Amino acid sequence: MTEPHPDARSPAFSTPEFRAALGMFATGVTIVTARRSDGTLVGLTANSFNAVSLQPPLVLWSLSHAASSLATFAQGTHYAINVLAADQKTLAERFATRGVDRFAGVAWTEGASGVPLIEGAAAHFECFNRSRYDEGDHVIFVGEVERCSHRPGASPLLYHGGRFYTEHPL
Repeated sequence: MTEPHPDARSPAFSTPEFRAALGMFATGVTIVTARRSDGTLVGLTANSFNAVSLQPPLVLWSLSHAASSLATFAQGTHYAINVLAADQKTLAERFATRGVDRFAGVAWTEGASGVPLIEGAAAHFECFNRSRYDEGDHVIFVGEVERCSHRPGASPLLYHGGRFYTEHPL
């Protein structure tokens, strides 16, 4: 875990205040998936997804140091980011729950590198695990997108202020 930078001022807020302020930023919801070397499927819900670059095509997401799947993602060569559609709220909740078989009954197909692509997702990004950065209590993963696809017209699942939403055009 990295320490605060010595030139930065100490935070003038509590962790709950920081979390509440972050919750004001609406995000999409993803399930990041991979396959362990023994073939076991791994997946988790993440809303820390963002584009980095168009050339080369790069995206990022982050994972807590405390996550049980950290070693799988840190050591693996490939993963997929599945952008969930509005009707996939129950999948988002399941893949955020500990101690359950997250893939039980979930329809998926195998991507080019063998990672699971969740059927019905609004978009898929199949990524080479390009780089990782330890920052604070998380690891930032940068993926080089090898393949991507999307479902035209699919409404995305959104997360804001601790609740799920779907889009409504203004």
